[in-house]
Amino acid sequence: MAISADPSPLPHTAVLIGRFQPWHNGHMALLEAALAQAQQVVVVLGSAHQARTPKNPFTWQERARMVQASLAPAERARVHCIPVRDHYNEARWVEAVRQGVQALVPPGADIALVGHFKDQSSSYLQSFPGWKLLSLPRLGAFDATPLREIYWNAAGAPRAEVLAQLAAQLPAPVLDFLASWMDTPDYAAMQEEAAVLRNYHASWASAPYPPVLVTVDAVILCNGHLLLIERGHAPGKGLWALPGGFVEPRDTLWQSCLRELEEETACAIDAPTLAAALQGVLVFDHPDRSLRGRAITHVHVFDLGDRTQLPAVQGGDDAALARWVPLAQVPALETRFFEDHFHVVQSCLERFCAIRLPV
Repeated sequence: MAISADPSPLPHTAVLIGRFQPWHNGHMALLEAALAQAQQVVVVLGSAHQARTPKNPFTWQERARMVQASLAPAERARVHCIPVRDHYNEARWVEAVRQGVQALVPPGADIALVGHFKDQSSSYLQSFPGWKLLSLPRLGAFDATPLREIYWNAAGAPRAEVLAQLAAQLPAPVLDFLASWMDTPDYAAMQEEAAVLRNYHASWASAPYPPVLVTVDAVILCNGHLLLIERGHAPGKGLWALPGGFVEPRDTLWQSCLRELEEETACAIDAPTLAAALQGVLVFDHPDRSLRGRAITHVHVFDLGDRTQLPAVQGGDDAALARWVPLAQVPALETRFFEDHFHVVQSCLERFCAIRLPV
């Protein structure tokens, strides 16, 4: 599909939104088309400030370097990369994108959103009324998922063979980066994570429908501290998380919450005390919140008040350790949180405690 003729002036700024994990030739073709349509291009790097996962293995800084390294020197000054968190809340995400772009655009300048309607994941292109939409035809391979699958190399192929499979679809600087990154501990960790998730999905592949996973988590506050665990196993090994887990077949949500707290933290607070401290329960059900599958969690929020002695805790079961973390230190841990747990904490604190974590 060609761009329809438009007598209006070219926009000052074109906006290209994506995760770009990794940046590939299809993305490059879109960027080149955007540069032909506008004075400058703002590349919005989604899923920023997250822990590495097999789906989002590269930090926003690494992806920004991929973009800039793929450009000719004369074009680099016309391209700006900005990070945007997922937020798992469309209205908040849209506002974050708008604010990030507007900070780089003169007042009153025209803005165009550049994109290709690939599938349902492209629906965000319709979320910015007031921005001109430049819907481009398919300009190469647009799906990075098979590229990541090749890169994680489940078959254990020689490195040269893996890189040869990727070479035709990646700008040369990106291929060089991926080759170097294969020597890092992060690459080995992502390979392990990818293998665990692959086996996990295979365990229910024969089911007539993909399962909907039901879990519980606990946000427990005490004297300005938040109770967290460090995950002991993949997925998310070594990341901070809320204590929680899957609902057992014969448990209520409340019973599962109490059981997970006991198993993962050995928190010495009895059930009546926890019931009195319960502030409420929030449900988090974003379809993309977990790589394990569609996971709906019921987060129980507790406030134990200002007791001077924090309850004793000790990691157990799936938790390598349990720790009371001062709330003032939580924002600094954002990139080390499992799945969407940082945003879960943020939402619960806003809802029940009128606290907004600075990010």
